[in-house]
Order: sequence, then structure tokens, then C-alpha cells
Amino acid sequence: MNKKISMDDIARDLNISKSTISFIINGKAKEMRISDKLATKVLDYVKEKNYNRNALAQSLRTGKSKIIGLIVEDIADAFFSSVARLIEERAYKKGYKIIYCSTEDNPKKTIELINMFKSRNVDGFIITAPRGIEREVSLLLTQNHPFVLFDRYFPELETDYVIIDNLTGAKIAVEHLLREGFKEIAFVTLASDQTQMVERLNGYNMAITEAALQPHLLEIKFTSKPEKVVQQISSFLARNKNIDAILFATNYLALQGFEAINRQNLKIPDDVAVIGFDDHAFFKVFNPPITAVSQPMKNLSESLIDVLFKRMGEGGNNSGESIQKVLQPELIIRKSSLKKG
Repeated sequence: MNKKISMDDIARDLNISKSTISFIINGKAKEMRISDKLATKVLDYVKEKNYNRNALAQSLRTGKSKIIGLIVEDIADAFFSSVARLIEERAYKKGYKIIYCSTEDNPKKTIELINMFKSRNVDGFIITAPRGIEREVSLLLTQNHPFVLFDRYFPELETDYVIIDNLTGAKIAVEHLLREGFKEIAFVTLASDQTQMVERLNGYNMAITEAALQPHLLEIKFTSKPEKVVQQISSFLARNKNIDAILFATNYLALQGFEAINRQNLKIPDDVAVIGFDDHAFFKVFNPPITAVSQPMKNLSESLIDVLFKRMGEGGNNSGESIQKVLQPELIIRKSSLKKG
């Protein structure tokens, strides 16, 4: 279905008054002496459109389902789960419920989830969008479905989004390592054309170029299993024994990188300094504690829900100019990136 079902849609398609439809949907057909034949006709229409009757009844009364669809890469990931929890907390105070789904960065699955949420008549979407769903995002725009992208966006599409300054995040991490005296700084990242990964790579390259140093880059497929990732990082370190510091583009790459560092019998930070992009609860208790580029989780979550609520209030993504927020990350310095002596 290309748009949310409404009282007007049912009235037009079935040539029945809106008041009659409301009585039937809300279970008052017999009370209002509406024939079983007419009631069945309306309820069959609702069933055909794959809508839950109770949810539809509420949405017909209020114009809202009071549900937001949150579509993220991996809800089990520490970053996404933290954002989801804060979004849910803020949304609940406004009377909204959140439904979570993980895409595993799969365009086909993402498209299916978007269509599923459309059929459930959700009021809005918050999406971490993989490449390959540009057409579906364009449809959300043209069909006036309120939504906001986060973590990454499509430069070619004029949409609402809330992201962090990924380029600056990577750049300040490398500059910190340079100030500590490290010279052979590697970047372990994902082989990805998503904006957040491209910008983190650009930030690394910019800092390395400005320092007139040689880059050391390892790109890993997103679909690689954890053990494969550990093997790749371990082999990379074995081939490049001069590396004295590593910036990991995500916290889960950092966690897998620690195992690879151990396999090479290297010590942090004596043999190799480490910084992870996106802080993790484990980073604080690791020995030594791990320096991290931290995203402003509370500000990020509040900005996402504020932008979406504004869009839902305006009635769609085409009303008003796009809202595009770029938040600043913070470098939390711990012992893993400090040079001894």
C-alpha cells in the first residue's frame, strides 16, 4: 500500500459514510443497527489490507498508531542498543511505542522491513539505511511518510538525518596518537561505501597526509565472521611489524583486534597503541582501559526523536526544509593510547 489507510480511503472505496465505518471498526455495528452484511463488507476490506482491526480503530479515531519503527543495522550492537534504549525512553514519555528490527546491513531485508512497517500503519521511521534502498527512501519522501536517517545518509537525497562528524572523529584520534609520538599508525575499517565509514577513512587519511606519514590500511568485509576478522588483523600485524598504533573504525572491530594483538604477543600500549571508534562499556574495564572516539548518545537520541516528532506533527517529510544535524564526537583518552616514557 502506498499510503496510510484512512477513514476517507475506506469511505471512498466502499461508498459508505465515515460514521458507519467508525461504528463497525469500533465494534458497535449491532448497537447502531448496522446490517451484518455491511459490517462484514467493511471488516473484509480491513482484513484484505492486512491491518490489525484494533490498531486500525485507534488510528482511525486519532489519526495515529502511536508506533515508531526503528530499523537499525544490529540491535545487539552496543552502539545501536544504547541509542534504541534512549529513543524508547523519550518516545514512551510522549505516548509512543518502539518496534525494533535489525537489517544486518542487507538491502533486501531493509526494504521488507520498511514495507512491513508501512502495512502496520506506523507513524514514523528511524532508519540506519544501507546502500541499495535509495528508491525506497525516495518513496518514503514522496508518500509523505515521516522518517529520519541516522548514523549514515544518502548525499544524493534531500532527507532528514542526524549523524556525527565522523571525519573529525577519526582525525582527532589520529592527531592524538601523533602528539603521543606514534608514527606508524594503521586504520582497520570496513570495506564500505556507507557515508560514516567513508568519512572515517577520509579523516584518517587527512591526518596522515597532513603529518606527511605513510598510511597503513586494512579493509574488512562487513559479512566476515569474527574468527575471520581476527585472522585478517593478525596477518596484517604480522606483515607490518613496524605498526605502532591502530585506530579501529568500530568498537566491534576493536574487540576482535584485541584478540589479534594477543595472538601476535603484542602488548597495549607498549608495543601498539589502540583507539576504538564508538565507546564500549568493556573499554573502561579492559587492562589497560581503551581510548575511544565517543558519540554523544543522549544528544544523538534526543535529536533523532525530536526531528521525527516534528515531521510527524507537520504531516510528512515534504513539509518544510530538510533537517540535517551533525553532532560532534568526543575523544575519551585512556591508557591504551598513551606512550610510556
